[in-house]
Amino acid sequence: MEQKLQHTLKTSQYIQKESHYGAHNYHPLPVVLERGKGVHVWDVDGIQYYDFLSGYSALNQGHCHPVIIQALIDQGSKLTLTSRAFYSDVLGEYAEYITRYFGYDKVLPMNSGVEAVETALKLARRWGYEVKGIAPDKAKIITVDGNFHGRTINVISFSTDPSSKFNFGPFISGYITIPYNDTDTLRVALEDPDVAGFLVEPIQGEAGVLVPDDGYLSVAFQLCREANVLFIADEIQTGLGRTGRMLACDHEYVHPDILILGKALSGGTLPVSAVLADDQIMLTIKPGEHGSTYGGNPLACKVAIAALQVLKDENLEENAAIQGAYFRDQLNCLRHPLVKLVRGKGLLNAIVVDHPNPDAAWELCLRLKENGLLAKPTHGDKIRFAPPLIISRAQTDDCLAIIEKSLREL
Repeated sequence: MEQKLQHTLKTSQYIQKESHYGAHNYHPLPVVLERGKGVHVWDVDGIQYYDFLSGYSALNQGHCHPVIIQALIDQGSKLTLTSRAFYSDVLGEYAEYITRYFGYDKVLPMNSGVEAVETALKLARRWGYEVKGIAPDKAKIITVDGNFHGRTINVISFSTDPSSKFNFGPFISGYITIPYNDTDTLRVALEDPDVAGFLVEPIQGEAGVLVPDDGYLSVAFQLCREANVLFIADEIQTGLGRTGRMLACDHEYVHPDILILGKALSGGTLPVSAVLADDQIMLTIKPGEHGSTYGGNPLACKVAIAALQVLKDENLEENAAIQGAYFRDQLNCLRHPLVKLVRGKGLLNAIVVDHPNPDAAWELCLRLKENGLLAKPTHGDKIRFAPPLIISRAQTDDCLAIIEKSLREL
């Protein structure tokens, strides 16, 4: 009891300091992490946990992957930043590597995920004016209900989440929002000749891992092609092996006109994002019309190459498919009354908690923490389960036992 009290006091000191000096724009679980390795993290008291959030899928390769960390150290001791005012000896290497990796003509490197989304939207609008021939200031982008693409003023302008929008207006125009997983409504919306692009997450992660019907992406892509509209895939969370394929769009053999990547592009070491497209789209932006001080910096380029190579060398998309299918099957076999629904693809999964207490999902996450597994609720009654893609079958079984025990305790 005394040791547990000391743990609580030590943890509280860190939490109180952060609360006192930091903005209150997050509501974390009461655990203070100090170290990570592979699928595990340790708190300031040395207690070990399974990480089942993986930095919102930024840690697909696991915490502190040695290959990625070595690339970080090697380049970090040599040259970290030139800005795009000069050439570096690494950017061309990275651009060649990632464009061949995903099959595009060009890459525009950025830092955060939302920066990449903003870049993709600018590209789509510019293409709409200069290639499709939309009249000036008339371009529209189709988005979907339940979307999450970041929190800039422009991006929340087409969010349907009240907590993202309340008292942040006025908002940006030029967006049409339609239901997710609804190709009939999309077909009608695409009749508008001023539509330049359709922006979609192949699976809606923040909304609670909403998986669309089979065929949704391929039909939506074909409809966009017929309407001369760009299909823009936000694969920041779903890409890089997370769903059991390198991209979630690969499940339906869709090659997006504009591909947005981030998160695991650096293996969780620093902000790295990218927008990929072919020349007809990418070269509509000329020098001085878009950029970023840190975008494409040498450190990010070397780390991203290493992060992408690890995904291939360790067959992580295959492991995500195998372990994810097993994980969902075993959760369904529990037939626990609190688990209303299990859904997901690969190792991007979630449960919907069925309980009259609106805080039940949060309380379940607290029980999971006490039993050695870290996860976080989203949208009240949903808990996302997304471990690093390196997780083994034995570790998966261990985590399933923790989940079962925590459900019993709740």
